[in-house]
Amino acid sequence: MTTPSGYMNMAVPAVITWLFIRLSIFSEAVPEYRYHDCPNTTTFTPNSIYQSNLNQVLSSLTSNSTRDTGFYNTSIGQDPGTVVYGLFLCRGDVTINMCQECLTTAAKDLVETYCPIEKVAVIWYDHCMVRYSNESFFGNMVQDPSISLYNIQDISEPVRFNQLLQVSMNDSRTKAVDAPTGAKRFGTKEATFTSSDTLYTLVQCTPDLNSSDCDRCLRGMISGLMSCCYGKRGGNVLNPSCNIRYEIYPFYQLAAAPTPTPGSDGPTPGSDGKSQSSTTLIISITAPVAFVLFLSSVAFYFLRRRATDKYKAIQERNDGNEITTVESLQLDLSTIKAATNNFSDGNKLGEGGFGEVFKGTLPNGQHIAAKRLSGSSRQGAEEFKTEVLLVAKLQHRNLARLLGFCLEGEEKILVYEFVPNNSLDHFLFGHEKQGRLDWSIRYKIINGVARGVLYLHEDSRLKIIHRDLKSSNILLDKEMNPKISDFGMARIFGVDQTHANTSRIVGTYGYMSPEYAFYGQFSVKSDVYSFGVLILEIITGKKNSSFLQSDGAMDLLSYAWKHWTDGTILEILDPSLGNSYSRNEVIRCIQIGLLCVEEDPVDRPTMATVVLMLSSYSVSLALPRKPAFFLRTRTDGDMPSIGVESDNSTSKSKSTTINDMSISEIFPR
Repeated sequence: MTTPSGYMNMAVPAVITWLFIRLSIFSEAVPEYRYHDCPNTTTFTPNSIYQSNLNQVLSSLTSNSTRDTGFYNTSIGQDPGTVVYGLFLCRGDVTINMCQECLTTAAKDLVETYCPIEKVAVIWYDHCMVRYSNESFFGNMVQDPSISLYNIQDISEPVRFNQLLQVSMNDSRTKAVDAPTGAKRFGTKEATFTSSDTLYTLVQCTPDLNSSDCDRCLRGMISGLMSCCYGKRGGNVLNPSCNIRYEIYPFYQLAAAPTPTPGSDGPTPGSDGKSQSSTTLIISITAPVAFVLFLSSVAFYFLRRRATDKYKAIQERNDGNEITTVESLQLDLSTIKAATNNFSDGNKLGEGGFGEVFKGTLPNGQHIAAKRLSGSSRQGAEEFKTEVLLVAKLQHRNLARLLGFCLEGEEKILVYEFVPNNSLDHFLFGHEKQGRLDWSIRYKIINGVARGVLYLHEDSRLKIIHRDLKSSNILLDKEMNPKISDFGMARIFGVDQTHANTSRIVGTYGYMSPEYAFYGQFSVKSDVYSFGVLILEIITGKKNSSFLQSDGAMDLLSYAWKHWTDGTILEILDPSLGNSYSRNEVIRCIQIGLLCVEEDPVDRPTMATVVLMLSSYSVSLALPRKPAFFLRTRTDGDMPSIGVESDNSTSKSKSTTINDMSISEIFPR
């Protein structure tokens, strides 16, 4: 026979569970703003037909919030210029009431606060997204704008955490992609990270996308997590077609545990002691539950508030950094002259094919690197300004940040953030600094460069092929984080122009892929090749140009390949590393490097695959094939740059041609 205390033992956990679920739902009921975007290039006149149609669309979206899929799209209007297309997407786990409240809030905020006269707008909350436009977008996968938010707190063991995150995200992605047509394209997963931390991941696509587009959208976001959120305790990436999020607390609705039912041997109605048992049971349950409810309410409130505040801080900072006009980037020539002591030799940091670089200090105390472009560029002023604005918007922790420019008379100057630790080649090949690069720093540099190149290739507003990725173009900040420089230089300077010669090939021998060096054919796989050479230089501490039939090899690639096939690969390691390195990480990086320098571009991995291979040991690596060796003569000396780095290059362009291709492609992401 079950006693009152027995009922209490069973009932209290059940009631507490129920209260937590209800409390969680209650706390989630208020939609949390994430971001909005409404380019002001297309506006409507207040009280116009377009505004009337827009109001009808928003009303229709709100009234259709009860749909099982949490998704609805519609259009209002017939005449050209007045048609409004709109849709909403509610998060796959939220209730109908939560969806409706979020949509009501979003519609009100869009028209009253954020986008009162814009024809194109999208707004995200944690529970829903609302989007409208004057052009049809239904069923189209769109990746621009792409917004990244991350928790400002760091996670312990970031490498292991990222490996778990990649696996969990891809498992969630599979659930969303495999959903039947027209159903919710939504997936979640919980995975244990530590005894006290559980990783919660969520992905979602709009149901109007087909499986292929949903997969492509989510893959792009997941591969970009390394760029925005590496080592962070939470992250949220948003675009109009899909979104992903992870936290180490349950931010979505978990399945409620069933309430236990009393056993059949309990007191029956009418049995002796009914009144006393009932009274005791009520008192026994009510007191502790009330206390738990109070503590739970207080704790949950502060947890939610703390999590929200972290994301708000990042959100406000992102808003403040958004560059909208070219005028906000333009600096006076007098200001730059004063900052650089009139381009004095004492302030000169270096010289390359595109011009000289000078260190400077602005009146507000900010240190800068001013790149004074060569006068041979024939690019027009307006085209130059447009290119600068586009490149300045490419902001990533592993890219050198463009702060502004100057355009006065014949002067064209680009102003970058100043990176104090010079470039990677000074540490790799300068004997006095070589010992500062232990394995953990080298591994961090390899990962950081990979994430930066991936951003340029796939995740940025432009698609940029660097074409001169090498150690001297990798700058190191005070924490030795890598920052890729000159990533937009060929485009800003003029794609068909170089310094001191008319060759259209830009880059540095030894880093150039063979199809680019010999035939002028370049693609993202050209940068992958250069990245492979860079990995091997970082590991060996040897320049690719330092081999003259030493060790039976003509260049770094043949040197590495010889030791790989001989089974003596660890002998290529930089001696300054000593024994302080991870054998598995080193061998894996060498193998990735050799895969990147394969002769056929098709056989080389993409940068998205490289980033995944570096971050996840669950990804098996193919066996590399013999790399493309770059043959040269003893008189070549240090391999010269064509167009970008060398004024004294003896290379001629008479046998070299190149397709008339732009280094960058501009299209929505």
